[in-house]
Amino acid sequence: MGGRSAGLLLLVVTTAGWALNWPGMKILLREWPPLASRGVAGVVAGLILAALAWRAGEKLSVPREAVPRLLFATFTNVVAWMGFGTLCMVWLRVSEGALLIYSMALWATLLAWPLLGTPPTLRQGAALVLGFGGIGVLLGGDGFSLGAEKLPGILFALGAAVFFALGAVLNRKPLPISPMTSAAWQVGLGCLPMLAWGFLVERPSWGDLTPAGWGVLIYMTLVPMGLCYVTWFETLRRLPPQTAATGTLLVPLFGVISAAVWIGEPLGWREAVAMALVLGGVTLALRKA
Repeated sequence: MGGRSAGLLLLVVTTAGWALNWPGMKILLREWPPLASRGVAGVVAGLILAALAWRAGEKLSVPREAVPRLLFATFTNVVAWMGFGTLCMVWLRVSEGALLIYSMALWATLLAWPLLGTPPTLRQGAALVLGFGGIGVLLGGDGFSLGAEKLPGILFALGAAVFFALGAVLNRKPLPISPMTSAAWQVGLGCLPMLAWGFLVERPSWGDLTPAGWGVLIYMTLVPMGLCYVTWFETLRRLPPQTAATGTLLVPLFGVISAAVWIGEPLGWREAVAMALVLGGVTLALRKA
């Protein structure tokens, strides 16, 4: 199998693994609190990634001058992206959470203007109109009467998208460590405070987990936070970054459809229109001029 064909196959594996985590999280949150769920899975996954990096002969040490950048990347890529993204699912449906979070390319376009001095082009402006129009359709189902029952989830989802976009804008220089080592440190360090908060404040009980809950917890540890990071790095080796980034738009698409099939979440015309607008806008934002 050629490099491009293998890259496309790995991209499908990556996006499918990440997408199925969305309905899985909704199932797990019926039995366990959010930060404990993400913390357990993330810390174990971080150790697995570190073991894989060590086995591949990669150095696990981080140069002292790179530690502040690693900590900032950990906050934007893990604490905000994974932590806030998990918390939002307590209040939102998968379709709402996934589409709001995957608007991050739109926010990156906006943040690059004041931070990097690169105003949006005409194409990027059209992307912003499409993307935020889709968000308006999604949130406007009740005439924009956002009640207290959904507002925290919306804020957490937008926080995940905005902080991840901020990291994408400011973390442009690669860290002086291998991608696998970087992922191991970021996932492990970022999920460690979630684990501590979960067991000190949320106080989950292992006995509350049903076989389905255990299955989702194991899946979340091994596939989205373990295998998918490995396949993602291999994807980036074989495909142009722009192609790989655009391919990740399959994640919310697959996630919303699987949530409708597995847990019976509504998938009507409003969700379909919002999905088309948001993903269309993000696609435009990711395309090269």
